[in-house]
Amino acid sequence: MCAEAVDLARAAAEEAAAPGVVGEHAGVVSEGDRVVTHYFESKEPGYRGWRWAVTVARASRAKNVTLDETVLLPGADALLAPEWVPWSERLRPGDLGPGDLLPTEAEDPRLEPGWTGEDEPPPNSIVSDELAELVDAEDAELTDRPVAISRGSIAAVADELGTRRARVLSRYGLYEAADRWDEAFGPKTPMAQAAPATCVSCAFLIPMAGSLKQAFGVCANEISPADGHVVSLAYGCGGHSEAAVMPAPVRPADHALDTMRVDEYALRPERDGGSVPPEADGASEDLGHS
Repeated sequence: MCAEAVDLARAAAEEAAAPGVVGEHAGVVSEGDRVVTHYFESKEPGYRGWRWAVTVARASRAKNVTLDETVLLPGADALLAPEWVPWSERLRPGDLGPGDLLPTEAEDPRLEPGWTGEDEPPPNSIVSDELAELVDAEDAELTDRPVAISRGSIAAVADELGTRRARVLSRYGLYEAADRWDEAFGPKTPMAQAAPATCVSCAFLIPMAGSLKQAFGVCANEISPADGHVVSLAYGCGGHSEAAVMPAPVRPADHALDTMRVDEYALRPERDGGSVPPEADGASEDLGHS
């Protein structure tokens, strides 16, 4: 009786769907005792390969078939949307624009506490409850307002020592940043492979502070493709300060030709001007030549 209730299943599918989108009956599948599912083709635009599934059932010793549920399900060759990815994993460098707020997780492995103690973080801290509520509110507006800090607290001492940050980069965060910078401007890039020297000997390199100064610096050469970027000390480019030091131009010697005087030259040499006399010395002895 459930397998024969095609008209009941079609009526339920047409009631749930838009008019004219329920196609031909595509089969029936038994789900258990007195429970079957009827499938109908879907003509809904954008849902290629999907099917309307209507499940009907009949109670024990009952004479009527009742409707259980109606749902649109994908088939074997259905057109499906890509798998959903959380927003935190979809973000890419450059996606953050003016006014956007990107909160970090409380247990972010890239960060670690800037100081220890029992005091609560300051109200403008990235781990405070106040900022968490502002992030959840869609119409939140962050304003620069003075933050009251109780005297003698850990936050007040940290502020006086210049370490006001609630969290700092952890060792994992430092390694992750170093790998990212080394991939962009490191010794394995084509530019560095063809460079005449490395950045460690370049005058345009601005050293960094902290533990990363042993491997990285900031390029200050406006001609270099890495200008304003963090570069590895093993990186290099054609804009190296010592790559093409031009020697001082050589001062040419004075011209030896005197152009202020005209020299006169005879067309034929004078008769008494050469080393060979123009006339023979007289009769010479016979040398036996023919």
